[in-house]
Amino acid sequence: MIISRTPFRISFFGGGTDYPSWFNRFGGAVLGASIDKYSYLLCRHLPPFFDFRYSIVYSQNERKKSIDEIAHRAVRAVLTHLGVKRGIHLAHHGDLPARSGMGSSSAFTVGLLHTLAALEGRLVPKAELARQAIHVEQELLAEHVGCQDQILTAYGGLNHVSFAPNGEFSVQPVSVSRERLDELSNHLMLFYTGVARTAEAMTASYVPDLHENEEQLRPIGDMVEEGIKILASDRDIHEFGALLHHAWQAKKAVNAAISNPHVDGIYAAAIEHGAVGGKLLGAGGGGFMLLFAPPEHHAAIRERLKKFIHVPFKFEPSGSQIIFADQEEDYSVYDTPERLTALDAFRELDEGAV
Repeated sequence: MIISRTPFRISFFGGGTDYPSWFNRFGGAVLGASIDKYSYLLCRHLPPFFDFRYSIVYSQNERKKSIDEIAHRAVRAVLTHLGVKRGIHLAHHGDLPARSGMGSSSAFTVGLLHTLAALEGRLVPKAELARQAIHVEQELLAEHVGCQDQILTAYGGLNHVSFAPNGEFSVQPVSVSRERLDELSNHLMLFYTGVARTAEAMTASYVPDLHENEEQLRPIGDMVEEGIKILASDRDIHEFGALLHHAWQAKKAVNAAISNPHVDGIYAAAIEHGAVGGKLLGAGGGGFMLLFAPPEHHAAIRERLKKFIHVPFKFEPSGSQIIFADQEEDYSVYDTPERLTALDAFRELDEGAV
């Protein structure tokens, strides 16, 4: 049995430049971090005593005889991609809801790839986990998603991720003191807006034409370097919050659907009660809002936004991990497609006896 733990992420600057339609022309960069909220996956080989080969537990409970019958698109794609032959039981649990801008889909995909590799006794480098997850989401599932989520959740930590026009990426941990990192963390707040949406639904309309938004996206990309400079110096940390505010205004200029009156109202209320800046996480439209505010204003902001769920969090440094691995009994000698036919025959005989 294998249990994996893969963190969700928050992004600060550079969102949009991590899409191939942009960085294949101009290059790209993002600044983001993983946090101590996780996607958990439990996986084991299914013993050969059932009339199904694949048990998938998430918000639904699937029991299927073949991979092609599995409704969960990512699970079906990964099992097919890896050529999994043996029966599998897979169960998922997440600390935060799906479709909320926290990179949950990518955390699931990274965790699934990591878990299945560990089940077969293979160690996969973080870069390879990220590349495989990007391939699954962009090529196999044909989703309009970027590349930062898979990388940030696989690697963990506070990272500067750069994208080259040839499709390669590099990950550079941002070198700041523990005290500076704590100072940043102490100024951040996370609220759930109560609006769920998929990144695919939000981005499908404008991602293919991102290169046409060069005037808006270039300044967003430039803010990555400026944000790193602020963190790596003794400059007032509030400058980071002000930069977040400018980035959010610039992101909304790329596409009006990124925000809406509900989101704008939440943001305005937070600013009115002491926040310096903030943004919606992910593709926009809803999900989680990240706010930057001096600690002395947190109580007032929580009170003003009390009908929304406040989620305290900390940065986490490790990325996707296998947190439990235990040897299981080897049923592989029995685990063949033919066993299903045999089990069905035994079941019919048993029913006939009754």
